[in-house]
Amino acid sequence: MSTAFNSIKRGLLEAIEHAEGRAPQARIHRPRPIDVKALRAKVHMTQEQFAARFGFSTATLRHWERGDRAPQGPALVLLNVIEHNPNAVIDALAAPELAAA
Repeated sequence: MSTAFNSIKRGLLEAIEHAEGRAPQARIHRPRPIDVKALRAKVHMTQEQFAARFGFSTATLRHWERGDRAPQGPALVLLNVIEHNPNAVIDALAAPELAAA
C-alpha cells in the first residue's frame, strides 16, 4: 500500500484509540501566563505601537492590561515568544520589502 494510505490509516487508528480512551498520554505544552503590561514596558512601546507591531487590536491589548481578559491560544504563544525574543518576532513580521533593504 502507498505511504499516504499508511499515514492516513495510522491517523485514523490513533483517533479511534483516543475516542475510546485508549490513547497513550500525550504531552501537553501550555504557554505560561504573561503580564502584558510589563512585557510592553520591557520593549519600550506604547499600547498603539505594541498593538500595531505585533498584530493585536489596541482594544484587546487594553483589556489584557486591565485584566478584563487574558490572552489565550495563539495570542498567548506569540506573547511568550515576544517576551523571550521580541526582535525575532519583529524580524519575522517585517514586510518583505523592508526585510530586503
